[in-house]
Parts: sequence; C-alpha cells; structure tokens
Amino acid sequence: MYKIFKNKRVQLSLLFIALLLILLGVGKTNRVMARGETYEKLSVFAEVLEKIENLYVEDIEPEDLIRGAIKGMLKTLDPHSSFLPPDYYREMQIDTEGEFGGLGIEITIKDNILTVISPIEDTPAFKAGIKAGDRIIKVDGESTRDITLMDAVKKMRGPKGTPVTITIMRDDLESPKDYAIIRGIIKIKSVKYKTIDDIGYIRISSFKKTTVKDLDKALKDMEKQEVTGLILDLRANPGGLLTQAIGVSDRFLDKGKLIVYTKGRIEEQNMEFATQKKNELPLIILVNAGSASASEIVAGALQDHKRALILGTQTFGKGSVQIVIPLSDGSGLRITTARYYTPNGRIIQEKGIIPDIIVENLPMIKEDSISKSKIDIIREKDLKRHLKGEEEGTIDRQDNKTEKERTKESDYSAIKGDNQLERAVSILKGVKIFQHNIINSGVEENKS
Repeated sequence: MYKIFKNKRVQLSLLFIALLLILLGVGKTNRVMARGETYEKLSVFAEVLEKIENLYVEDIEPEDLIRGAIKGMLKTLDPHSSFLPPDYYREMQIDTEGEFGGLGIEITIKDNILTVISPIEDTPAFKAGIKAGDRIIKVDGESTRDITLMDAVKKMRGPKGTPVTITIMRDDLESPKDYAIIRGIIKIKSVKYKTIDDIGYIRISSFKKTTVKDLDKALKDMEKQEVTGLILDLRANPGGLLTQAIGVSDRFLDKGKLIVYTKGRIEEQNMEFATQKKNELPLIILVNAGSASASEIVAGALQDHKRALILGTQTFGKGSVQIVIPLSDGSGLRITTARYYTPNGRIIQEKGIIPDIIVENLPMIKEDSISKSKIDIIREKDLKRHLKGEEEGTIDRQDNKTEKERTKESDYSAIKGDNQLERAVSILKGVKIFQHNIINSGVEENKS
C-alpha cells in the first residue's frame, strides 16, 4: 500500500503520522476500511516530505515540516481547533489560572485579520483605549496577516514592564494608529459586585477556576444586605471553564434542572449537566455580542427555565466543545468534539442567545462618530470556517414573541451612563413595586 522509503527520517515521520491518526480515532478497527483512502494519501505526503528534504534550497528540520503539516491540517477545521506546540500549550494552561503577563485583550481571527473581541477590564489594553472590533494589523511593526491565534498570543504576552506596540485600524480612524502599551500582570478577577440601591449587581468577566467560589461570596454578602433583586452582568465575557458555568447556573435553578447538554460524534462527548442549589431572587442577565461560550450556556439555561430575564443584544454564538489532548512531546491538540444545546434543545453555535428584551448599548454610539449600522460587531458566524449550527432540536420554551416584537423593546432611551444596566435596575424596581402592591392589596382585602 505504501512505497518503501530508505530515508529513516521519512520513516519516522510516517510513524509519527500513523500514531497521530490513531490518537484522533481514525485508526480504530471499525473505521479502517472507511479510511483506506486517507492512509493511501499518506504515501503522497511522505513523497513530498522526502522531496523537500532532498531538493529544497536549504536544510529543513523534519520536526518543523511535520509541525507545519499538522498546523495546516487543523487549519482546515473550525477556528477553535489548533495544534499547540509545547510553549503554546503551557500558555493555554496559564490562561485558566487567571494570571499572566500581557496586555489584557480577548482576540480572534476574522477575515484573516487579528481582531479584538473585547479588552479585559482594568488591564493595560483597556486603559490604553483598545476597543472591541479593533483590527490589529501589526505587532511591534510586524504584519499580523495570516497569523495564528497562538502566535498572536505569544507575541503580545511577556514580562511585566516590557513594551509592545500594536497597530490598530478601526472604522472611525482615517489611518492606522499605533498604541504603545506596557505589559502588566493580568490578574483576572472574574467576579466583582456592588449594590445599586437595594439591587445587587454582579459582574462576571470570565469563567476561571475561582469564579463559583467568588460568586458564592458575593451572594452571601448581598444576602446580608437584603437586596431585593439581582443583575448578573455577562457582557463581553468570552467564556472559560465549563465547570464554572455549570456552577454559576447551579446557584439560580431548582435542584435537578438540566443546564446544558452536548452532542458529538463520540458517545463520550454526549453529556448532560444538572443543578444542585438555588437562589430565588428576581434575576436579570445582561449580555451582548461579546458574551460567548460559557456565558451563553448560563444565559440559555436560565432563559429556558424562565428563571431570568435576558437583556441586551444577541450574543456571540460560540457553542462548541473543545478538548485539549496532551501529546508525548509536551505539545497539545485542541480539537472541537461536540456542540452545546440549551435545556430546551436550542443550539448555541452560530445562533447565539437572543435576549428577551433587546437594548442597544447607546453610549457606544457617539453622535459625531460612525453610524450604528457600521459598527464592526463580531460573532461566531462571522469567523471563517466556523462550525455550522445545524438545525435546532425540539423547543419546549413557550415564547411567542417575534424578532420584530423583541426589537420594539429597544426604544428605551436612557442615554446617561450605562443604559442597559439602568434598564435592568428599572425593571427590577418595577417588580418590587408590583409585588409590594399585590401584597398590600391582599392585606386590604383581608381587612375589609
């Protein structure tokens, strides 16, 4: 089936590829016959590898060629699947710890251009004025065209106090603008909270290892303050650890309620996650186009169970499951294995979560700036080679509002400060007044 090559380096390369195919499940017994053509094509790969080694103008290390081939293979998949060389794999592990040296921005690749999803609050990038939708066309003078996400992360991270210059282009700039930023230690405090009158406000900026623990502390403090309602702010939250999203949802739903389930090709990836605890205060969740992944799981679960009112704008639409497989040389393979579904069978991928009340963030649109229609909002469906959402399952949630009727809710014109937050506070205060009047009305009837 294969041509025999005397070059030992090529033979080792073929062995490496065969092992990789087995790791990915391609070499399972029940698939061997169906994958025969795949193995046949590997002989062509080996031919190309040998020709490059023998004929290319410069000597190239086989390891570099093989890693390049693996990266190219994964580039044919969705943008969230990637090969992680050892140093990149270590960077990814640092991400979930919640502390690293860098600028403080969440990024993606859109139309082959490195693009900002959102700056992280209170970080050097945030303070420098980097905005969601900014296109990073250079890093320290080097073009970012065709750069991978992991390469971009590596370029922008570094020791505290070291400088990096990123060149930004955005729609309201006539020409690219350089931002010289001093790296800092990015400590992502994922939960912040305060009270607004008697309404509790909790901001979750990302889902890290300590998110649920920090949320429990916030809820306990607010219980002491006897708040009458809660606002959970997930705007510009790019997601994070699934376990933490499950834990956050768990705090607001009845025991045993389904939070999310996954469906993939592999049986082991078909899982369901249910709840254990509950907080009963009236709840509003704030979302926008920067709310992705774990944020959408929380919003979708609480919306399906009618536990919370979702307010803001349509979310990003990243509803796919990635697993990271450590490889023998210290590198890692991040691969998409399943899609997320809300309790009622709604698919998150590409579609996102549509709020119950749509309220645009008016302060983001200045009168002397670009029109609202030109704002470069990025969602999962805009990414090249994004995973399709497929058809939704059976939807049990009774919701007769049309998109047009939802949009009518966006007429609220609070333009001072954060109008989305103001709207949420106003609604919760209305609930309190309504409940107070109903109780008093019942008391009056009993007296009569």
